[in-house]
Amino acid sequence: MSTEARFSRTPDGAVWTSDGPAYRFWTRYLSVFDEVRVVARVRDTADPGAKAVRTDGSGVHVWPVPYYVGAREYLATRAAIGRVLRSAADRDDAVILRVPSPIGTRLAAHRDRQRLPYALEVVGDPYDVFAPGVLRHPLRPLLRRRFADRLRRECRSAVAASYVTESHLQARYPAGPDVPTAAISSIDLPVDAFVERPRVITHRGDAEPTLISIGTMDQLYKGIDVLIEALARLNRAGAPARLIHLGTGRYRPDLERLAERLGVADRVRFEGWCPPGTAVRRQLDAADLFVMPSRTEGLPRALIEAMARALPAVGTRVGGIPELLEPADLVGPDDPEALAAAVAGMLGDPRRMTAASARNLTRARRYSRDSLAPRREAFYRAVRQATTSNDLARSR
Repeated sequence: MSTEARFSRTPDGAVWTSDGPAYRFWTRYLSVFDEVRVVARVRDTADPGAKAVRTDGSGVHVWPVPYYVGAREYLATRAAIGRVLRSAADRDDAVILRVPSPIGTRLAAHRDRQRLPYALEVVGDPYDVFAPGVLRHPLRPLLRRRFADRLRRECRSAVAASYVTESHLQARYPAGPDVPTAAISSIDLPVDAFVERPRVITHRGDAEPTLISIGTMDQLYKGIDVLIEALARLNRAGAPARLIHLGTGRYRPDLERLAERLGVADRVRFEGWCPPGTAVRRQLDAADLFVMPSRTEGLPRALIEAMARALPAVGTRVGGIPELLEPADLVGPDDPEALAAAVAGMLGDPRRMTAASARNLTRARRYSRDSLAPRREAFYRAVRQATTSNDLARSR
């Protein structure tokens, strides 16, 4: 397995994560495979932090790649990364690459040169990641085309492919003919992630509604700047609301300054990192409306978690979001006026909110652990079979 997650390793050899896939995530592959080797960036540290949890464990081992952050550090360590990746997988291993990913792309290229098979889990869209407004880089248009073309080639070469969306990523990055494919979200919601019944929404009187959003602020692709602008429009229009955002990142100071400039600093609360599970669910349960103003998405876990709490939601018409929400609950990206109107329209109609609550809860149940586990296992078996068949063909 390859992943773009970044891990920490303590002197005792244990590998930890604060915000990436933890041990339980990787054990899902053990339903079919004897061992999981996770190829990922690892840095050595004396203390992984109070929030860290183990990534490795019985049956799950991490193959450390030189640690880098950003293009400059990647280029500086590129040769060392190549040496590590060339020894990361044996000829007979079943290789699954989570893409788009620089590490996954390097491994795919190596396997192609050796005429060895690999499978893919397509979890994002580079075409949208490099869309205008998402990334600030002078070479953005070139990078957008290059990385999207590269992912298309990888999908055509893979012996099996799964996608986190039902149709969006499949249409843009199709697998080769007669290749086993599956639509399986990476999300794995346990029973306690779901509320028992939908909300019944009534008029709130004079109480100001609370909007909630979740996502990284390391880049602007989550569109939190657009949501802050929409919030300012709501308040100027006499429909005041408050916003709580869960997440961290280097753009937080910029977003705080934006809220100050627009006169809504007292209505926006940046909560920072929130532990997954109970703490996040408590925040979702206390909110009135979930808003996902993203400029790019695969299939957003945060939105599905909100839907599992029967929370009405408004989102943008990007990635896999239209597979989750009704057309009436969607707006185009980078449009604060339309987003403000959609939020106001939802909050002002209790019957619509009640219907959205019931609909969202029903749709979220498709992403329960019990629902996804059999489909996931079937895909892993297809990967194993495709790898074995390729090995037999190569030996003849």
